[in-house]
Amino acid sequence: MQISTIIGLVLGLVSLVVGMILKGAPVVNLVNNPAAYMIIFVGTSASIFMAFPMEELKRVPKLFKIIFTQQKLLDRKELISTFTNWASITRREGLLALESKVEEIDDPFMRTGMRMIIDGNDQEFVRDVLMEDINATEDRHRAGALIFSQAGMYAPTLGVLGAVVGLIAALADLSNMEKLSHAIAAAFIATLLGIFTGYVLWHPMSNKLKRLSKKEVELKLMMVEGLLSIQSGISTIAISQKLAIFLTPTERASMGQKDGDSSE
Repeated sequence: MQISTIIGLVLGLVSLVVGMILKGAPVVNLVNNPAAYMIIFVGTSASIFMAFPMEELKRVPKLFKIIFTQQKLLDRKELISTFTNWASITRREGLLALESKVEEIDDPFMRTGMRMIIDGNDQEFVRDVLMEDINATEDRHRAGALIFSQAGMYAPTLGVLGAVVGLIAALADLSNMEKLSHAIAAAFIATLLGIFTGYVLWHPMSNKLKRLSKKEVELKLMMVEGLLSIQSGISTIAISQKLAIFLTPTERASMGQKDGDSSE
């Protein structure tokens, strides 16, 4: 599970419920208010269906899975080790010696790139094809994140709509003032839900998708540089230094320490 998503969701719900209790607001209104949930959740869904084509909306279940499950990406330090190993084989035996390694590659993007350089394609052609793949991935990820950011924009406005509907119902009968006060309080639950879902759920989920996309794109860019470096025939040390720019300072330090230990 994506632990940060779970923690954020739990903390958001706790802050809402405990905050209402501390303020003396009736928490029961959060549960006993189906009209508010209908206006916010169904209304937000309706707005999203109006705003996006169906082929993009079909990906929403997969996007939720990405948000709530841990992203499975190759370890960058292990990737550098893999590329330096391949570079060593290439310098000794040539690119064709890597043909046996192709089927061992789990990542489809890297496997495609490896096949292209083994087939003898021009380096510029290989770079163009792989970069177009990355651009298409970014566009697809951007469209997915936009769905959630738009939901975050619509939900608070629908909360105002829900409050107006609740006030219309509350003011329809002014004979019982006690009943009227409860009705007015319940009317603003829609506004509360709209703001909460917009700024605690949808906008943060959109941001998480953008951050996860950035990590995946950076890893693919690292693969492109590694593959093209192997095709160029540069040394293992040069490849290691070139790909180290994709690591954090802490990862570089630990990798340097590991290389120092292995050389002793």
